[in-house]
Amino acid sequence: MLSPSLEDYLEEVYRLSLNNKEIRVLDIATKLNVSSPSVVKALRKLNKQGYITYKKYEGIYLTEEGSNLGYLLVKRNTVLQEFLTVIYSQCDKEEEAEAMEHYLSSPTILAIENLVEFMNNNQDIQKSFMQFCKEKEKKHWSEGIEA
Repeated sequence: MLSPSLEDYLEEVYRLSLNNKEIRVLDIATKLNVSSPSVVKALRKLNKQGYITYKKYEGIYLTEEGSNLGYLLVKRNTVLQEFLTVIYSQCDKEEEAEAMEHYLSSPTILAIENLVEFMNNNQDIQKSFMQFCKEKEKKHWSEGIEA
């Protein structure tokens, strides 16, 4: 089991692997806003655990296991961002999903994914819910309560 920090590194390696033949330490550092030495330390751990192959001054490559887990990590993040949209959350969805993703169990993520799919397949219910949220928000503002 990976720590939340290592999950973030693996998720980013996976994302970069989708569009780049070569993944560089600097690319990961820039995207995650961390130092290159921090990236190298994480890559060594991911390498040791069999999720990537990494050697200094050579490329960073996902193993099959790393690619499979990376896909699931990206999917989890996407599901949570879609969930925040479906529940009409007025937050930074990317930041909020990142905060949530490491603390929810797989059964909870699956339940959220089911809810998102249900709401997307039932636009009338989703529209009704959004209208309900707007009315509640308006009421909160009229009562001087921040939504």
